[in-house]
Amino acid sequence: MDVVKVQYAKTHLSALLNAVERGEEIVISRGDRAVARLVPLKEAEERELGFVAYQVPESFFEPLPEEELAAWEGSV
Repeated sequence: MDVVKVQYAKTHLSALLNAVERGEEIVISRGDRAVARLVPLKEAEERELGFVAYQVPESFFEPLPEEELAAWEGSV
């Protein structure tokens, strides 16, 4: 793991990003104190949609009762 100062990172950012893309990790320090780390991003894994075992009941699609509609519309 390479350690570079902030000023170096600012002037050589493209080269540092190329190194990170090759799998290297870069630590950026301010003085003698490490403040950040550049690491390669992991590719997001594809997820299957519908991963929750739930089905919407048929009653969900039925019209709401008049009292419920009035409450939603603010007329109660």
